[in-house]
Amino acid sequence: MQHAGLKDILSGLIFLGIAAAFGYAASGYPLGTALRMGPGYFPLVLAGALAVLGLAIMAKGITAAAAEGEIGPVPWRGIAFIIGALVFFGATIKGIGLAPSVFGAGLLSALASRQNGPVAALTVAVALTVLCILVFHYGLGLSVPVVGPWLRF
Repeated sequence: MQHAGLKDILSGLIFLGIAAAFGYAASGYPLGTALRMGPGYFPLVLAGALAVLGLAIMAKGITAAAAEGEIGPVPWRGIAFIIGALVFFGATIKGIGLAPSVFGAGLLSALASRQNGPVAALTVAVALTVLCILVFHYGLGLSVPVVGPWLRF
Protein backbone atom coordinates (compact mmCIF):
# COMPACT_ATOMS: atom_id res chain seq x y z
CA MET A 1 0.00 0.00 0.00
CA GLN A 2 1.67 3.18 -1.19
CA HIS A 3 1.91 6.22 1.12
CA ALA A 4 0.42 4.37 4.10
CA GLY A 5 2.90 6.14 6.37
CA LEU A 6 1.69 9.60 5.39
CA LYS A 7 -1.95 8.57 5.77
CA ASP A 8 -1.24 7.25 9.26
CA ILE A 9 0.62 10.41 10.23
CA LEU A 10 -2.23 12.62 9.03
CA SER A 11 -4.83 10.37 10.68
CA GLY A 12 -2.92 10.58 13.93
CA LEU A 13 -2.85 14.37 13.67
CA ILE A 14 -6.62 14.41 13.14
CA PHE A 15 -7.09 12.27 16.26
CA LEU A 16 -4.83 14.65 18.19
CA GLY A 17 -6.81 17.66 16.94
CA ILE A 18 -10.11 16.13 18.03
CA ALA A 19 -8.55 15.17 21.37
CA ALA A 20 -7.38 18.77 21.85
CA ALA A 21 -10.88 20.08 21.09
CA PHE A 22 -12.49 17.66 23.57
CA GLY A 23 -9.85 18.47 26.17
CA TYR A 24 -10.38 22.20 25.72
CA ALA A 25 -14.16 21.80 25.98
CA ALA A 26 -13.79 19.66 29.09
CA SER A 27 -11.63 22.30 30.78
CA GLY A 28 -14.65 24.59 31.08
CA TYR A 29 -16.65 22.08 33.14
CA PRO A 30 -16.10 20.66 36.60
CA LEU A 31 -14.40 17.26 36.48
CA GLY A 32 -15.58 15.76 39.74
CA THR A 33 -14.13 12.42 40.84
CA ALA A 34 -14.24 8.90 39.49
CA LEU A 35 -17.14 8.10 41.84
CA ARG A 36 -18.97 11.40 41.28
CA MET A 37 -18.22 12.34 37.71
CA GLY A 38 -18.79 15.91 36.67
CA PRO A 39 -19.83 17.01 33.17
CA GLY A 40 -16.20 17.47 32.13
CA TYR A 41 -14.99 14.04 33.25
CA PHE A 42 -16.06 11.92 30.28
CA PRO A 43 -14.89 14.39 27.59
CA LEU A 44 -11.51 14.60 29.32
CA VAL A 45 -11.19 10.79 29.47
CA LEU A 46 -12.25 10.57 25.83
CA ALA A 47 -9.71 13.25 24.91
CA GLY A 48 -6.98 11.28 26.65
CA ALA A 49 -7.92 8.06 24.90
CA LEU A 50 -8.05 9.80 21.50
CA ALA A 51 -4.66 11.42 22.14
CA VAL A 52 -3.06 8.08 23.01
CA LEU A 53 -4.62 6.47 19.94
CA GLY A 54 -3.50 9.39 17.75
CA LEU A 55 0.06 9.16 19.03
CA ALA A 56 0.15 5.41 18.41
CA ILE A 57 -1.16 5.84 14.84
CA MET A 58 1.38 8.61 14.21
CA ALA A 59 4.24 6.46 15.52
CA LYS A 60 3.19 3.66 13.17
CA GLY A 61 3.02 6.14 10.29
CA ILE A 62 6.42 7.62 11.02
CA THR A 63 8.08 4.22 10.96
CA ALA A 64 6.24 3.27 7.75
CA ALA A 65 7.09 6.62 6.09
CA ALA A 66 10.76 6.14 6.90
CA ALA A 67 10.67 2.77 5.17
CA GLU A 68 8.73 4.01 2.10
CA GLY A 69 10.92 6.89 1.07
CA GLU A 70 9.33 9.56 -1.14
CA ILE A 71 5.92 11.08 -0.31
CA GLY A 72 3.55 11.85 -3.18
CA PRO A 73 1.77 15.08 -4.08
CA VAL A 74 -0.69 16.78 -1.73
CA PRO A 75 -4.32 16.33 -2.89
CA TRP A 76 -5.21 20.03 -2.83
CA ARG A 77 -8.44 19.55 -4.77
CA GLY A 78 -9.76 17.04 -2.25
CA ILE A 79 -8.73 19.23 0.68
CA ALA A 80 -10.47 22.25 -0.84
CA PHE A 81 -13.69 20.34 -1.53
CA ILE A 82 -13.84 18.80 1.96
CA ILE A 83 -13.20 22.13 3.69
CA GLY A 84 -15.73 23.75 1.35
CA ALA A 85 -18.31 21.12 2.28
CA LEU A 86 -17.80 21.75 5.99
CA VAL A 87 -18.02 25.53 5.58
CA PHE A 88 -21.12 25.21 3.36
CA PHE A 89 -22.89 22.98 5.87
CA GLY A 90 -22.05 25.18 8.84
CA ALA A 91 -23.05 28.38 7.05
CA THR A 92 -26.36 27.13 5.64
CA ILE A 93 -27.86 24.60 8.08
CA LYS A 94 -30.01 27.20 9.89
CA GLY A 95 -30.99 29.09 6.76
CA ILE A 96 -31.81 26.44 4.16
CA GLY A 97 -32.45 23.51 6.49
CA LEU A 98 -31.18 19.98 6.96
CA ALA A 99 -31.96 18.45 3.56
CA PRO A 100 -30.38 21.08 1.29
CA SER A 101 -27.38 21.55 3.59
CA VAL A 102 -26.64 17.83 3.78
CA PHE A 103 -27.18 17.47 0.03
CA GLY A 104 -24.75 20.30 -0.77
CA ALA A 105 -22.13 19.11 1.69
CA GLY A 106 -22.49 15.51 0.50
CA LEU A 107 -22.15 16.57 -3.15
CA LEU A 108 -19.02 18.62 -2.46
CA SER A 109 -17.53 15.80 -0.39
CA ALA A 110 -18.21 13.23 -3.09
CA LEU A 111 -16.62 15.48 -5.71
CA ALA A 112 -13.44 15.63 -3.60
CA SER A 113 -12.42 12.29 -5.07
CA ARG A 114 -11.29 12.25 -8.69
CA GLN A 115 -12.74 8.73 -8.91
CA ASN A 116 -16.33 10.02 -8.49
CA GLY A 117 -18.09 11.42 -11.53
CA PRO A 118 -21.15 13.68 -11.41
CA VAL A 119 -23.63 10.77 -11.36
CA ALA A 120 -21.83 9.01 -8.50
CA ALA A 121 -21.56 12.29 -6.58
CA LEU A 122 -25.29 12.96 -6.99
CA THR A 123 -26.07 9.40 -5.88
CA VAL A 124 -23.93 9.81 -2.76
CA ALA A 125 -25.53 13.19 -1.98
CA VAL A 126 -29.09 11.90 -2.36
CA ALA A 127 -28.42 8.76 -0.31
CA LEU A 128 -26.72 10.76 2.44
CA THR A 129 -29.57 13.29 2.50
CA VAL A 130 -32.25 10.59 2.80
CA LEU A 131 -30.29 8.78 5.51
CA CYS A 132 -29.73 11.97 7.52
CA ILE A 133 -33.40 12.97 7.30
CA LEU A 134 -34.48 9.52 8.46
CA VAL A 135 -31.97 9.38 11.32
CA PHE A 136 -31.85 12.97 12.56
CA HIS A 137 -35.30 14.35 11.75
CA TYR A 138 -37.53 11.33 12.20
CA GLY A 139 -35.43 9.03 14.37
CA LEU A 140 -33.89 11.52 16.82
CA GLY A 141 -36.38 14.35 16.42
CA LEU A 142 -33.68 16.96 15.81
CA SER A 143 -35.13 20.47 15.95
CA VAL A 144 -33.49 21.58 12.68
CA PRO A 145 -36.16 21.93 9.97
CA VAL A 146 -35.86 19.77 6.86
CA VAL A 147 -36.28 22.89 4.71
CA GLY A 148 -35.23 26.18 6.26
CA PRO A 149 -36.71 29.67 6.18
CA TRP A 150 -34.50 30.87 3.31
CA LEU A 151 -36.24 28.45 0.94
CA ARG A 152 -39.82 28.99 2.09
CA PHE A 153 -41.85 31.34 -0.07
